Amino acid sequence: MSVHFFNTSNQLQAGGEVAIAGDLRSSTPRIMAAAIAAVRDQGYVPVYCGFIPSPAIALYGIQHHIPSMMVTGSHIPDDRNGIKFNKPDGEILKADEMAIRRQRVLLPEGKFDQQGRFIHVVSLPEPQPKANANYIARFIDFLPDNCLHGRRIGLYEHSSVSRDCIKVVLEALGAEVVSLGRSDAFISVDTEAIRPEDITLAKQWAKSNDFDCIISTDGDGDRPLVSDEKGRWLRGDIAGILCATYLDVDKVVTPISSNSAVEKSGYFEQVVRTRIGSPYVIEAMTDLLSESLVVVGYEANGGFLQASDIRHENRLLTALPTRDALIVPLAILLLADSLSMPISGLLERLPQRFTSSDRLKNFPTELSQRLLGAMQTGDQEKNINEIRRRFPNIGNPVSIDSTDGIRVTFDNDDIVHLRPSGNAPELRCYTESNTHDNAERLNKDCIALMQQWY
Repeated sequence: MSVHFFNTSNQLQAGGEVAIAGDLRSSTPRIMAAAIAAVRDQGYVPVYCGFIPSPAIALYGIQHHIPSMMVTGSHIPDDRNGIKFNKPDGEILKADEMAIRRQRVLLPEGKFDQQGRFIHVVSLPEPQPKANANYIARFIDFLPDNCLHGRRIGLYEHSSVSRDCIKVVLEALGAEVVSLGRSDAFISVDTEAIRPEDITLAKQWAKSNDFDCIISTDGDGDRPLVSDEKGRWLRGDIAGILCATYLDVDKVVTPISSNSAVEKSGYFEQVVRTRIGSPYVIEAMTDLLSESLVVVGYEANGGFLQASDIRHENRLLTALPTRDALIVPLAILLLADSLSMPISGLLERLPQRFTSSDRLKNFPTELSQRLLGAMQTGDQEKNINEIRRRFPNIGNPVSIDSTDGIRVTFDNDDIVHLRPSGNAPELRCYTESNTHDNAERLNKDCIALMQQWY
C-alpha cells in the first residue's frame, strides 16, 4: 500500500474553474443557480456537475485541482438547505471557515428580491457528466471484477442523490439489486438518528426478500446506511470499523462519540480520537500521514474518510479526505465474503459494545451550552455531583471527557455523551453499554431526563 499526501497550497486563480453540484431538495436548483451566478460575477468559470453525491463533487475537484461546492442540507429537513465548500485538495477546515467569515462581498443589483433571495430567471445548464462517471469508476476500477456476483442487495433509494450511481456500481460488480422506497419528495434520513419507520421498513423488506443486506445513504450521499441480512441497520461507527478492517489500514481517526469497540478490537496500530466533525478528523489524519502507513477516518454517522492511497492487487483507491458513503457497504460485503459469513457474523466477531443515539429537537443551543457548562467546571467534585443529580440511578461517574460536549463513563462501564448539534438547535445524546437493549434503554432514560431540562 502507498500513501498520497493531499496538498494544501492550491489557490484559486482568476478565471479558474469552480465545480458545482447539489442534492434533491426542492430549493437546491435555485441555490445552485445563485452559486453559478456568483462564481461568474467573481470572474471565475462555473462547471455545473448536476445532481450527484457530495463525495463525487469533492473527488472531481481534487482530481482537477479546482474548488468545488455542494448545495445540500445533508440529513436535515427539506425546508432548510446549505452549501458545502471544498478547496482544490478537499474540505475546508476550521481555519478556512474563519477566513471565509471575514470576507465582505458586494451583491450585484437587480438579481435579488426584497427578501434578499436570488431571482432564479435562467435554467440550469446541461451538467458535465465526468464528475459522476469518475465517482462510479472509482469503485469499479478498485474492486475485483464481478466481486458481488451472487449477492442480492436491497437499495433503499428514498430521495438520496446517490441512489442511481450506487445501483450502477453494485450491478457493475455483479450484484442483483432491488430498488426500494424511491421518493420524488425529499425525505430526511439521519444515519445517527434513524427514523422508526426506516427501522421497520428494513426489517419488513429483509423478511420478504432474500437480501444479503440493504444499502442506503443520507440525502447527499456521504453517510451510509447498511443493514445485515436480517434488515438490522448497523451503527455508523461499527460500519466504520468493518470498512477499515477490509481495507487493511494501519491508523484510524474517529470522533470521541464513536463506539469504543475500535480500541478494544486491537485491529489497528493506532486509534486517535477527535472532536466531532470531519474537519477535526481530517486535521488529525494529516498529522498521522507517513510514507509507509495507511491512515483513514470515520465518523459515528458512518461517513468514511481516506487520507492515504490504498493499493490492493495492483488496483488503486486514491485518497479522498472527505466523507464517503459508498465504500462502506462495499467493503463490508467483501469482508463478509472473505470470511465466508453473513454480515451478522462480522458483528459477532467484534467486542460486544453497543451504542444508541437520539436527539431533542428545537433545543436552544444556548440552553445546551449552559447545562453542559455546569458539568464542566474546574471543580471535579462539583462536576460529579451535578452529573449524579442530572442522571440519577445510572451509576457513579469515574471519568469525564470534555473533548466535545461531555462524555461520562460510569463505574458499570456505561457511557453517556451529550453534545449540542453543530448545524441545528438540537441536543444529541449518545450512549454505550454492554448489550444493545441496555444501550437503547439508557438512551431513552437519558432523553426522558433531558426533556425535563427545558
